[in-house]
Amino acid sequence: MKSTPLPFGFRITLDREVRQLSGGLWFGGSPARVLRLTEAGQKAWQQLEDGPVTSAAAGTLARRLTDAGMATPVPPEPEGAPDVTVVIPAHDRVDLLERCLSGMDDVHPVLVVDDASEDAAAVAAICAAYGAKLVRRDVNGGPGAARNTALEQVTTELVAFLDSDCVPTKGWIDRLAAHFADPLLAAIAPRVRGLAPDSWAGRYTRATGSLDLGDRSARVAPGTRTSYVPTAALVVRRSTLVEVGAFDPRLRVGEDVDLIWRLHKADHRIRYAADVHVDHHEPTTWHGVLGRRARYGTSAAPLALRHPDALAHLALHPWSILTVAALLARRPLLAATAFGGSVASMVDQLHANDVPQAGAVRVMATAAGQTWLGCGRYATQFAAPVLAALMVPGGRRRWGRRAALASLLLGPPLAGWVKRRPALDPVRYTVAAVADDIAYGSGVWAGCLTHRTAAPLRPAVVRRPLRFDLKGKQ
Repeated sequence: MKSTPLPFGFRITLDREVRQLSGGLWFGGSPARVLRLTEAGQKAWQQLEDGPVTSAAAGTLARRLTDAGMATPVPPEPEGAPDVTVVIPAHDRVDLLERCLSGMDDVHPVLVVDDASEDAAAVAAICAAYGAKLVRRDVNGGPGAARNTALEQVTTELVAFLDSDCVPTKGWIDRLAAHFADPLLAAIAPRVRGLAPDSWAGRYTRATGSLDLGDRSARVAPGTRTSYVPTAALVVRRSTLVEVGAFDPRLRVGEDVDLIWRLHKADHRIRYAADVHVDHHEPTTWHGVLGRRARYGTSAAPLALRHPDALAHLALHPWSILTVAALLARRPLLAATAFGGSVASMVDQLHANDVPQAGAVRVMATAAGQTWLGCGRYATQFAAPVLAALMVPGGRRRWGRRAALASLLLGPPLAGWVKRRPALDPVRYTVAAVADDIAYGSGVWAGCLTHRTAAPLRPAVVRRPLRFDLKGKQ
């Protein structure tokens, strides 16, 4: 992987979960790791703590921290306006296209690709009213094909993709474009916040929108907290799109995830900037919400075939899954033994790497909790009918089994409600979240049948829940 230092002028902000265990020993990142700095590295950190990158050593450390997911880069003020073309694929929905174009700030040229809309005249009239260039496709090819058509017309250094159902905010492009002072950056996405009515479905989608990746900026890479970003709003370096082949027109859904993972495989950096946002119109009915989730699910099979090491709906650590399985089976002694084994294994790893062992119990308890929630959501998505059948009353002695299964079904949505505190009561939120997961799982099953593969259903085995980066490199 390229290790070019982060350029002069960049600052960094530490992720809120990063902790300094000792002078040169840090914990955090995604995946979680323990990182040790040399004496030179500690001096470089003192520079970064007080200001921007002004030396090669500080730039190298800044790159290391941002690559590990332990810090977020903050670019310097740009010297001039960025060279950007805005690309908007459109297929009918003229009212949303007009709202999108009305939010543009007239700073950058806009290219709309009409992907064979039925009312082509209406699309053309809206584009003319707002001064947007229009390219018409005679055959509908989906958003990926429409964006590829636009790229044939674009000559600017950067391309800002924006879906027609998005509402841009002032300056979002310029703020993201400033990050391209980093020569390794290929793409960066803002937070996509949901616009929905004040109804049950609307409040749920505002709290859990599929495109909203949360309030924590991050490096984007498979296997991390932020494994992809959508192209609903995305600024990309045009040369890297040419290098990896732009969008795969065979994918009607998931074409954005495929592109991000190909960029990552080509050793480019992709970032999620939660401090910049655009708004996005969400479905207004439960039929629309659940139908969209099912469509998203159909992309899992083709993505898993293209990127077999990048997609896993469930990650299992052997000790943690044994602990959780024993608890669900109501075998407390076996669960305690398994948890003790997980702690002992972690203590042994920490000791071998000369790392303080005080946090071992907390790390493994967190791993077990995440495994339980992951198993619950996985079971709900892909085996909800089996869960329901096993929970049917069948005698007093089976109450424990039903309680264990209920914890799998209800645990993840209730944990999500506690974390998000949405404008919904826990009952309606839980019902909505379970329906959401079932709809997505149905889409995954449909995609598996279509592509004749079970790849998206296979859990990944994570043998070590904590990584150690203790080589003493700066």
